[in-house]
Amino acid sequence: MPEARAALGVESSLTGRRWVWRDGAENPALLRVGAAIAQRAGLPDVVGRLLALRGIPVEQASHFLAPKLRALLPDPSCLQDMDKAAARMAQAVQQGETIGVFGDYDVDGACASAILASFFEDLGCTVHTHIPDRMTEGYGPNVPALKGLVAQGASLLICVDCGTAAGSVLGELAGQADLIVLDHHKSEDALPPILATVNPNRPDCTSGLGHICAAALAFLAAVATSRDLRRNGAFHDTRPAPDLMRQLDLVALATVCDVMPLQGLNRAFVTQGLKIMGRRERTGLSALMDIAGVTKAPDAFTCGFALGPRINAGGRIAEAGLGLTLLRSTDAHDARTMAERLDAVNRRRQGVEAEILDRAMAQAAEQREAGHPVILLAGKDWHPGVVGIVAGRIKEQFNRPALVGAELEDGSVKGSGRSVPGLDLGTVIIAARQAGVLSTGGGHAMAAGFSLPADNIPRFHAFLDARLAQAAVLPDTVDVVLDIALSVSGATVELAENLAMLAPFGAGNAEPLIAVSNAQIIRSDRIGRDGNTLRLLLKGQDGGRLKALLFRANDNPLAIALEDSTRPPLHLAGYLRSETWNGRTDATFFIQDAAHA
Repeated sequence: MPEARAALGVESSLTGRRWVWRDGAENPALLRVGAAIAQRAGLPDVVGRLLALRGIPVEQASHFLAPKLRALLPDPSCLQDMDKAAARMAQAVQQGETIGVFGDYDVDGACASAILASFFEDLGCTVHTHIPDRMTEGYGPNVPALKGLVAQGASLLICVDCGTAAGSVLGELAGQADLIVLDHHKSEDALPPILATVNPNRPDCTSGLGHICAAALAFLAAVATSRDLRRNGAFHDTRPAPDLMRQLDLVALATVCDVMPLQGLNRAFVTQGLKIMGRRERTGLSALMDIAGVTKAPDAFTCGFALGPRINAGGRIAEAGLGLTLLRSTDAHDARTMAERLDAVNRRRQGVEAEILDRAMAQAAEQREAGHPVILLAGKDWHPGVVGIVAGRIKEQFNRPALVGAELEDGSVKGSGRSVPGLDLGTVIIAARQAGVLSTGGGHAMAAGFSLPADNIPRFHAFLDARLAQAAVLPDTVDVVLDIALSVSGATVELAENLAMLAPFGAGNAEPLIAVSNAQIIRSDRIGRDGNTLRLLLKGQDGGRLKALLFRANDNPLAIALEDSTRPPLHLAGYLRSETWNGRTDATFFIQDAAHA
């Protein structure tokens, strides 16, 4: 196939990236599909065009824009072992058993644990939870923690967002409590010898739900358990069925933060869950939104950049269970105190990350120059709680799978990796563990965790380079993929509101990236606590004007061009959004890249 034509003639932007049109953006047939969508659904033309570019057929357009959970929610029984798990959980409710919930230390684990704890407590059970400490316990179930839950009276243990690969650990609890795993991580090992392992990614599960997170799985388990209880006549006037819909705020939060594709069922989960979140009925989330400065209706950006990092911070460098405790809190004062603590921990996490990032970037550049398809780094004074974030930044910078580890005092390395689209890192990590290269390891296509003796680093790097050799031919930078181009005067509030109809945005449903052509900057100033945000006023050749922002301006090469006193005309790439302040709604352009016009 011939190489795609550069959009607006930009072969190399000010960040060294090529601009291209999204596949089909110049295809007349696809434009006709977009027009048909707009006409049939009564939508603005630009929305029809963008839906066509995303492969949404005419007959599904209305369902995409207004997804209904009732239409998309699957029968939980389609998941292997779900019926066994639901029957046992229903039995625990009817017999008033104590239940132990062991969750992962990330947002998904905290949300899934909170969903289960709330569900069982609403039904009269006593619930004890445990989130492992990343530093002292590591990822996944461990025998002392599980036995601790049993010692508190738990006769049913549920491991959520972990456990599929922990057969040897779970086997040690045989005869002490019944065990259920609700997980979505890949594993090639034999399944644990327990009552039920509900995992859409286990080899024999034909549910087709491998794209949902653990919180969504916990929600489906609650649906299945409620169904069993209803069949058993457990619900009546004095004991109504719990309202499961109010748990959707946590499903939405986890789905976004675990970077699940926002299509189909997940899109319905997030769309409906954001509405629940907007009611601010969950005390802990409401407090966290206040601390994070969230004043408007929450969206996917709120989840991914305001709430998620703060909940994650506790599991990364401080109190692992603090995020879960906040989500379960019903006391406004306590919730405020915990939210403030998480906010402070998140700022400390940012400082720890910054200390590592510069050195890691320099080492990554050396590995790329040396021809490694995969970047693998490890440092003795690097904090294990932030290496995954650093790996993500390196992956974005170099467009290569990146793995970053922390060397611990016992001579081992514990780390995390992030991959690029099309290269399944989780499968390779599992293969490395099975080959004896790693001590532990597992994950998803795009993210994985691992540990190994420090002496094995060269062998591991060679293994990665061999298994992911195709990464060597990836371009050093990722193309900027544009949806449409506009003049400054065309970037209106009405258009911004039309674009928002395609939300929620995230993995699998990227926010439309817009090019504003031939813009001149007529005013610029620095704002924010540290002057790290650049506020601009754009003027077009047609006289139109538009407000714009550039975040992280202090370390952004674009800032030099945007603050150039000669005011050269520029093409700008970014996101067009409507913002309301003091009762007035304006369009604002959030700049991601720029090129000389």
